[in-house]
Amino acid sequence: MAMGSTVEYIKAGKVRPLAVTTATRWEAMRDIPTLSESLPGYDAAVWIGFGAPKDTPREIIEKLNKEINAALAEPNLKMRFAELASSVVGGSPAEYGRLLADETEKWAKVIKLAGIKPE
Repeated sequence: MAMGSTVEYIKAGKVRPLAVTTATRWEAMRDIPTLSESLPGYDAAVWIGFGAPKDTPREIIEKLNKEINAALAEPNLKMRFAELASSVVGGSPAEYGRLLADETEKWAKVIKLAGIKPE
C-alpha cells in the first residue's frame, strides 16, 4: 500500500508502520526504517512520471520538461507532496528514460524469477 494512502492513519496512531519499501527513509517520518535495512538491495518504490507520444517534437518535450521541473520546485507543491508521504524528483528527459529502462529491467527479473506468466 502506498504511504500516501496510509499517512493519516500513521499520524493518528491507528497504524504502526514496520518499514517503507523505498531505498531511502521517508523524509517526513525518519524513524520508519527501510526494508532494505534488513534486506539489502530491496527497493520497490511507487513513482509517477509524465510521458508524451513518441513523435512529439524535441522542443515541445524540452518546454514541458522545463515547466514541469519549475512546478515541482515550488515550495508549496513540495510541501503538499511531503504531507502525502511523497517526494518530488525532477530531471531531464534522458534521466527519465534511464529510469524507465532501469525499472523495466528490474521488474522483468522479478517476473522471471517468480515464474509469473500472463493469463
